[in-house]
Amino acid sequence: MSIAENAAAVCERIDAAARAAGREPAEITLVAASKMNSADRVAQAVAAGIRVCGENRVQELLEKRAQGAYRGARLHFIGQLQKNKVRQLVGVCDLIQSVDSGVLLELIDARARALGLRQDVLIEINIGDEPSKSGLSADGLPAFLETAARYSAVAVRGLMAIPPISYASGETRAHFARMYQLFIDNSVKKYDNVSMDFLSMGMSGDFEDAIAEGSNLVRVGSAIFGARAYPRKADVNPPG
Repeated sequence: MSIAENAAAVCERIDAAARAAGREPAEITLVAASKMNSADRVAQAVAAGIRVCGENRVQELLEKRAQGAYRGARLHFIGQLQKNKVRQLVGVCDLIQSVDSGVLLELIDARARALGLRQDVLIEINIGDEPSKSGLSADGLPAFLETAARYSAVAVRGLMAIPPISYASGETRAHFARMYQLFIDNSVKKYDNVSMDFLSMGMSGDFEDAIAEGSNLVRVGSAIFGARAYPRKADVNPPG
């Protein structure tokens, strides 16, 4: 199937999942996770109706942006954010989905102030408490939001999470449900620059479950672009 056909099929699945959950399909925003896809392939997705693209790697994002890959679409950064990359993203991305430290908040705020803008971000939660993953602990969110409220050039728009890989039925949904409760519990907090507008969770293998549990922003890559062709070690380090 073509990228356009895949994108249409994903949109149909989103619509069906939303309706099955008693929700309006228009509530759900699809982010095409375009990691390791060329600028041309991303442009094909945008031409097919994709309105939001998400990238995991800063250098890849900048290269594709320079080639006009995202023209006509909004741009999100959805990968782990390194401190030395903040200057390259603020004012370039409509939404940075992966903020998980006070240091990042401070750097984003300083850069946004220098550019005279306010940068939208999501707070990444390590909902499975996995040592190998980035993200804030769920218990640490209330205090973190109080910290975020001090940075007026940063607008916190909600939460993001990547739950642990699960092979047991229902486990992933339990993590999604916990995220939704966290989202709701913190929606009542009132700060000038904090709002719970977006709950970003769900990828190609589980976005329907995420929608059933309250996600309104899903990050779908391989279901749109096909399986990623990761380089083999021999390709990265050829013999001789």
